[in-house]
Amino acid sequence: MDLGLKGKVALVSASSKGLGRAVAEELAAEGAHLVLCARGMETLEKTAASIRKATGAKVIAVAADVSDSAAAARVSKAALDEFGRVDILVTNSGGPPSGPFESFTAESWDAATRLLLTSAVELTRAVLPGMKERKWGRILNVTSIAAKQPIQGLMLSNSLRAAVIGFARTLANEVAPFGITVNNLLPGFTRTDRVQELARASAGKSGDSHQNIVSQWEKEIPMGRLGEPREFAALAAFLASERASYITGSSIAVDGGWIRSLL
Repeated sequence: MDLGLKGKVALVSASSKGLGRAVAEELAAEGAHLVLCARGMETLEKTAASIRKATGAKVIAVAADVSDSAAAARVSKAALDEFGRVDILVTNSGGPPSGPFESFTAESWDAATRLLLTSAVELTRAVLPGMKERKWGRILNVTSIAAKQPIQGLMLSNSLRAAVIGFARTLANEVAPFGITVNNLLPGFTRTDRVQELARASAGKSGDSHQNIVSQWEKEIPMGRLGEPREFAALAAFLASERASYITGSSIAVDGGWIRSLL
């Protein structure tokens, strides 16, 4: 299937590793050029070099913490300076700390809001005018299954990833007349550093082993295993494509069946 991504320009945040890297690799394999950003420049540069070598794509790397609105603006400016446009935006970030409500201060909530919600809003703000002018664009927000079915102990993530979905669903209707789609991708328990960190944190609180925690999660997943980043990235590439031009305002889980709801 030709996804029609050859020559498109994609900005993928938090893309030095994990789900962000997998999405970037998949888009590059389909012929897109990339703007990658993450906080650590050394790992980011290695990722960019690896993708260039594997795909021949044009790739630039910009070190930035997307929870800082000024940094988000700098990343989008670098994309426009290099390529003149951004056709595909993939908003993504690390996750906030785990814990119950009473363990978080007002400052904790503010930091988590900037990381999860404000970063998506500001990156969208930066690239949306160009998409509307060209009457084509794809905005994908990487959120979490926690937005549909809350996960115990993830107070900040459960709350704010749901807010991203509210933002995206509202925006989708506003920009649909311009040929722009806005969708959310909800990764489940996937083999990433973030999931391993959550397993270690849970093990530390319960006194159980890291491996037992992962095994418990796998028992809750109908497919009986953790997902792989490339499986998540395949959906992202399709939603970013020409072929997905009539899919907007959706929140799609890649979770092996973990979410139990009908919708």
